[in-house]
Amino acid sequence: MTQTLQTSSSAPAKPSLTCGELLVQWLEYYGVETVFGIPGVHTVELYRGLPNTNIRHVTPRHEQGAGFMADGYYRASGKVGVCFIITGPGMTNIMTAMAQALADSIPMLVISSVNKVADTGSGEGHLHELHDQQGMVSKVTLMSKTIWQPESLPKVIAEAFALFNGARPGPVHIQLPIDVITADASHVAKPSNYLNKFVKNSTDAHGLTLPQVMRPLPNPAQLDLIVESLKAAKNPVILYGGGCVDVDHDAQKLAELIDAPTFLTINAKGLLPPSHPLSLGSNQSLEAGRAVISEADWVLAIGTELSETDYDVFFNGEFKINGTLIRIDCDAQQLQRPFRADIAVLSDAQMAVSGLCSRLKGQVLNHQAVSRVNEAKQALLAGMTPDFAGQNALLQLIRDEVKDVIFVGDSTQPVYSGNLGFEALATRRWFNSSTGFGTLGYGLPAAIGAMIGSNSAVVSLIGDGGIQFTIAELICAAELELPLIVLLWNNQGYGEIRRYMEEGGLPLIGVNIKTPNFEPLAAGFGAGYRRITAKQQLLDALKEDIKGKQPIIYEVDEADDFLIEMGKTFTCFS
Repeated sequence: MTQTLQTSSSAPAKPSLTCGELLVQWLEYYGVETVFGIPGVHTVELYRGLPNTNIRHVTPRHEQGAGFMADGYYRASGKVGVCFIITGPGMTNIMTAMAQALADSIPMLVISSVNKVADTGSGEGHLHELHDQQGMVSKVTLMSKTIWQPESLPKVIAEAFALFNGARPGPVHIQLPIDVITADASHVAKPSNYLNKFVKNSTDAHGLTLPQVMRPLPNPAQLDLIVESLKAAKNPVILYGGGCVDVDHDAQKLAELIDAPTFLTINAKGLLPPSHPLSLGSNQSLEAGRAVISEADWVLAIGTELSETDYDVFFNGEFKINGTLIRIDCDAQQLQRPFRADIAVLSDAQMAVSGLCSRLKGQVLNHQAVSRVNEAKQALLAGMTPDFAGQNALLQLIRDEVKDVIFVGDSTQPVYSGNLGFEALATRRWFNSSTGFGTLGYGLPAAIGAMIGSNSAVVSLIGDGGIQFTIAELICAAELELPLIVLLWNNQGYGEIRRYMEEGGLPLIGVNIKTPNFEPLAAGFGAGYRRITAKQQLLDALKEDIKGKQPIIYEVDEADDFLIEMGKTFTCFS
């Protein structure tokens, strides 16, 4: 007698389309090209649908690395970085990267799992359980939402991208209970329902027609008021911030029409050419730069927070605005902090700049700005120290040798110097974590993200202390065969903090840490290594390594004499 094995009629049939599978379809619809994530038992079902899309998956070695990669990916490419993160420890690990993104207005979509609907917040000790994951993460996001049923998915994803495109951007967190990820979503709205509905809107790289949410347009009457207020100005100044990173040639045109000295924040570097006669670069924290701003009777600040980490990097409280302050920003609250505006315009930066250019066209304004700029430049050059000049000469040499190079920095001495003295040739070519939240360990994983997003040559600027936070990501770069140059600044520990301690008469505790031997360490991670001790050696190495298929560490000791020699010929604003 043959017995036939029967399956239980009560076993649930697998859905034809799960919520996790539908999620990646919606991500592709919104133009997502890359996801950074580390699969875990709570998120594996998010991966089921990925092979049916054109979305690339990159596996970092730590969730903090995933967040930093997504951050660098956006800054270099302008495309939103997405992360897949597990419940509990995955989310606590990535929160530092989310806080950095929030501080610097970087869009980032973090999608995580959470415990089953019935178990969320139960306190029963389930795997990866947090008391209140959403509440915790909400403190470092623009929005944190839970998708309790598949029907909510399209609306919540749409809300996230509305925030990215229509407001001051930042990180957004969306979490799905693990039983919602696997729930049947075959009845839920799909991207294919929307392909031809919004025919008047733009088309993304996948050929899908997307509904666009735009930042507000400027009030024409307010632009007229700005132009009217300019008539009384004798010595105006323009402050461009990171919110202007995608403003076109009109940024330069506006400076010329107003005839005003122009400053660029760290995240706005490259908006004006280095040698432009009206540009004072990013020197607004130095005495000569501050004098130009404090003496101005009319200050136009566009897309900038006017924050401490851009305008008071020495933290002495001496940055002042004494003239009429006009502010243009897409964030209504930011228009009144930390300096209250006399004229506050809620607007997209590009549209406001274009509107002002149109109104000023044909007018002849002569504020003798070039002479004021030249005088300030001479004062800046006179105050330049040998180490400042040497570090900036090193950066400028790489910039001029490697076409379209992107510098991605950590909190390390060449970054601090470059934030002031380095001139980028285009926007999105210089950014780092010393602004805003000011975290360590950012420079390496963010550089990997930048290289994935841009296909440009990338140099990571990071110290011997900072790289130890995230050095595991070096093997991710090796796995991806990225010819990333890691310029490792070695000052045998936490050099900047050591200097603060010395100046304050404090005991040097915790800063003289043991520095690894980076040559065998690099080899173990599948990376190359060079100890750079001469200018020509660096030039020869760059020509060879930038075409390679592996990351490579260039170790530079801050005490090397060749840096001082290079600094003797360094000239700012070139």
